[in-house]
Amino acid sequence: MTDPRRRVPSVDAVLRASPEDLSDRRRLTTAVREVLAAARTAGSEILDAAAYAKLARDRIAKGDAPTLRRVINATGVVLHTNLGRAPLSDAALVAIRDASGTVSVEYDLERGARGERHGHAARLIAEVTGAEDAVVANNGAAAVLLALAVLAGKREVIVARGELVEIGGGFRIPDVLTRSGAKLVEVGTTNRTYVRDYANAITEKTGAILRVHASNFTLRGFVAKAASPDLSTLARERGVAFIHDLGSGTLLDTARFGLGREETVQEAIRDGADVVTFSGDKLLGGPQAGIVAGRAEAIAKLRTHPLMRALRPDKLTIAALVATVAAYRDGTALETLPVWRLIAETPARLAKRAKVLAARLEAAGIPAAVVETRSTVGGGSLPEETQPSRGVALSASSAARAVGALRRADPPVISRIIDDRVVLDLRSVLPEQDEPLVAAVIGALVDRSGRTS
Repeated sequence: MTDPRRRVPSVDAVLRASPEDLSDRRRLTTAVREVLAAARTAGSEILDAAAYAKLARDRIAKGDAPTLRRVINATGVVLHTNLGRAPLSDAALVAIRDASGTVSVEYDLERGARGERHGHAARLIAEVTGAEDAVVANNGAAAVLLALAVLAGKREVIVARGELVEIGGGFRIPDVLTRSGAKLVEVGTTNRTYVRDYANAITEKTGAILRVHASNFTLRGFVAKAASPDLSTLARERGVAFIHDLGSGTLLDTARFGLGREETVQEAIRDGADVVTFSGDKLLGGPQAGIVAGRAEAIAKLRTHPLMRALRPDKLTIAALVATVAAYRDGTALETLPVWRLIAETPARLAKRAKVLAARLEAAGIPAAVVETRSTVGGGSLPEETQPSRGVALSASSAARAVGALRRADPPVISRIIDDRVVLDLRSVLPEQDEPLVAAVIGALVDRSGRTS
């Protein structure tokens, strides 16, 4: 009997069955060879040349599809690290568009000479935080690394044992210290550290005291930590720097939204730190950036250090950051910054939206119901703190398959499974995304015959 693999059409036959107007025949030829090789290996049903031509074109289209795509975050995690953390405001998007061309990023229009890129955001950041000056790096870890390298150098840095944390992506404070050239000195115990522990550890080799935000965990119970003003006073008396890493960093009081109280950047500045470091793409609500705000003398050293060249932000980041911080200056952050719009949304408003969405999905043949959920801020902000939220629960024969189908929707919908049901948590979905969310879910879970998958 003839080997069925030999009846697979030739490459030339498939190419002849392909559209003549395809511009890149080389890519098509490669794709045809790959498709035919797979067919011979699998020993699958033999198709005609036109069918293999379509498979080849589909293969090219799949390979050309972007992997960085806009998605709808229906997980209930507002600052989802895997989904890009803070969504940007309309003003930030406009600023990015305007800055995408030729801009005065390092050009002084008044003097007609070379300018300084950090000045664009520095004045505004200083104004809203109460700092004397500020500088911007390309992410939060870079801001900490820069501060340590410049203010501590190859000297010792004192850190409480309970603050030697590891956060997402394997980012460990001891490793950052090592990379900066500084030497770690641990003080206190895991749960209790006092000012005297820091004082007793200071020697002529000490360069700085470092306070680190706990990020993704909390210590509860029999705990104690030194107050920041006391550490600031100690650092000044002993001639060492006080570096305060806030991690996420917030300019608004989080307690007003039913969350735990997070120390604000303004408070850390008032408490006397030489520099305060925090992220731009978390509770600030802007682009990925690492911000260092504090005393003018310390910031000047950071701005002129050779390491700054490798860690500096690009023009698009600067533009988006300025637009974001301007919302705090103007008192419009709650209304215009998506991260605060999501956090500030009330359970009553979420329930009203969920009811409308559930009815729309039910009408399309998808069993849906409004459910109560608990959402989180995410991004290393406010660990273990949750907010009451509302979601739409979808009934499906297989929750896992439904979640996968939603990921392949257009746009992709990232959901979660609660009690074997797919849940679309609206805490992380902006109201203007409700319509595309409904369309994407219907497109993913209802086949052409109208049956629900």
